[in-house]
Amino acid sequence: MVTDINSNTYINRELSWLQFNERVLQEAEDENVPLIERLRFLGIFSNNLDEFFKVRYATVKRIDEAGKTGKSELGGISASELLEIITQIVIKQQSDSLHILATIHKRLEDEQIHMVNETQIDEAHHKFIKNYFIQYVSPALVTIILSDLVKLPTLKDSAAYLAVKMVLANQQKQYALIEIPKSMDRFVVLPKKGQDNYIILLDDLLRYCMDDIFNIFEYESVSAHMIKITRDGELDFESDLSKSFIEKISDSVKHRQTGEPVRFVYDKTIDEQTLLFLMNMMGIDSKDSVIPGGRYHNRRDYMDFPSLGRTDLLYDKIKPLPVRGLSLERSIFKNIAKKDYLLHTPYHTFSYIVKFLREAALDPKVKNIKITIYRLAQISHVASSLINAAKNGKKVTVAIELQARFDEQANIDYAEQMETDGVNLLFGVKGLKVHSKMCVIEREENNKIKRYGFLSTGNFNESTAKLYTDFTLFTSDQKILKDVVKVFDFFETNYKIFSYKHIIVSPHYTKTKLFKLIDTEIENVKNKKPAFIKLKLNSISSYMMVDKLYEASRAGVKIQMIVRGICCLVPGIKGMSENIEVVSIIDKFLEHTRLLIFCNNNDPKVFISSADWMSRNIENRVEVTCPIYDKDIKQELLDVFDISWSDNVKARLLCGSHENKYKRNDLPKVRAQFAIYNYYVDKLEN
Repeated sequence: MVTDINSNTYINRELSWLQFNERVLQEAEDENVPLIERLRFLGIFSNNLDEFFKVRYATVKRIDEAGKTGKSELGGISASELLEIITQIVIKQQSDSLHILATIHKRLEDEQIHMVNETQIDEAHHKFIKNYFIQYVSPALVTIILSDLVKLPTLKDSAAYLAVKMVLANQQKQYALIEIPKSMDRFVVLPKKGQDNYIILLDDLLRYCMDDIFNIFEYESVSAHMIKITRDGELDFESDLSKSFIEKISDSVKHRQTGEPVRFVYDKTIDEQTLLFLMNMMGIDSKDSVIPGGRYHNRRDYMDFPSLGRTDLLYDKIKPLPVRGLSLERSIFKNIAKKDYLLHTPYHTFSYIVKFLREAALDPKVKNIKITIYRLAQISHVASSLINAAKNGKKVTVAIELQARFDEQANIDYAEQMETDGVNLLFGVKGLKVHSKMCVIEREENNKIKRYGFLSTGNFNESTAKLYTDFTLFTSDQKILKDVVKVFDFFETNYKIFSYKHIIVSPHYTKTKLFKLIDTEIENVKNKKPAFIKLKLNSISSYMMVDKLYEASRAGVKIQMIVRGICCLVPGIKGMSENIEVVSIIDKFLEHTRLLIFCNNNDPKVFISSADWMSRNIENRVEVTCPIYDKDIKQELLDVFDISWSDNVKARLLCGSHENKYKRNDLPKVRAQFAIYNYYVDKLEN
């Protein structure tokens, strides 16, 4: 990548995202990452790319098809030019990923793990594969025989298909498609031979069993190449007033499977005649994103590559730590009544959140529970605790976001279950996603109502809590929780705009409050007082916020930013951003914490937030940024930021040239995620 495809002021959002995914690919390439973890990073890279095409590429394509340039919203690049650049970058990244995969496969061989294809099956595995196919695979297969006379059924979004060409005895060609069953494991573990492990991809197992599938045809030769189509992931809503909101979302999710194609990926070794036949049947032309790929698609399945008991090829599992002073064996309410506590997953155990909700469900003194839900785990103890509370006569109010992209169906299922069991459901505010992460319970104490609760940077999801870094503040601070209750009031009476004394709430106040905090730093540096800003975000793409940081940089405010994903800000440019440094950390865990620190003349103001600095978070979502008042927690967060900033192993330097260079220096090696875990171990011991 070169800088001339960007404006001088901003980095295009889509191109910045692609460079983030390049950093994920770097983890797959890194020889120091355990071998099976490298495969899983390849899976993450592929899954990310699928979602990118469903959402961001599809959006740019819609702008282009509407006859608009989109330059103002795309960072100075026209939509048509951007589509071409994206395709070029993705082709290069796909090629790199195939090379990395081949390298990993060679390393697996060294570890006595053999990936075999249909041409490498010996007698020892032949019987197993045939039996496996008959018992498990054949009953699940969907095979479509193609003909010019029959309309092609709509191919599923992101499903992988084997495009089969048979040359019949009369030399005519017969085409077919085999859908790779999503219900089955992609990797079939074959019987071991001594100490050697053998794995075959389901795709190759199908290639081996072609005659079992097509034995009614008299063919002289058969070949099979993989294809995949990605569709526009935008939800389209019906205006049918007779349908409930849940029904409309559910129908829209189903319609996503028939959205417009935005990407067609094919095995580059497929013959041209077969490729043209397929593209013609699917209505795909050269204007669409047609990407040559390798023999195997849907490499997101590598996220579930079998471990084969080889723990030496995986990251060591960490044991989640307790929070000092907070017990899972005693009342959490009694602890929180005395002071605030900070939970930092996955370093700390997520069990505290479930314990808090279960205690609230059983406690006769608890009268009300209010919580926001964005993404639930497939099996959610959070949801079951809330249902338990409702069955115990508590008034439970859940503001659930049914439009949490690609998790809509899971949320719909739980919403219907909770509604059936007496939970009061709120579906947010029209035009605004509810992305805030908060809970407040009201407990009767001495004939008065006292509030307890938590505010978080992450989803209340026990599965992702093992992989995502997130902060959760447990508090009984009545001032903060009074503000939180007002947010729930806003959900129910959204024609009223409430004022908040402590928390910062989108969409009404975030811009104003953040600007005021930045302006204080600008004034302090002008008055020769200490001034700095330290930010940890997932993404920053709001040009308004970028411009404000440029203003602070020009005034002389030192700004340190840790940004995992999209960063439209260009750091280190003289006269604009020379006082801004930006790094990105990609490692074992997904960095998801959002942390804001303002020097405030050496009396730091510290906040945790559900919001990134993107236009949607500031203007089109309900988000909550929470101040940290407890001195010990404030210091802990300052320490955690400084540890992350000192990372010189997994941190990359972000700049306009998109080089993703690692941050290197002569200081002792610091790998932030490991150092933070050790930091918490030390806190428990001292």
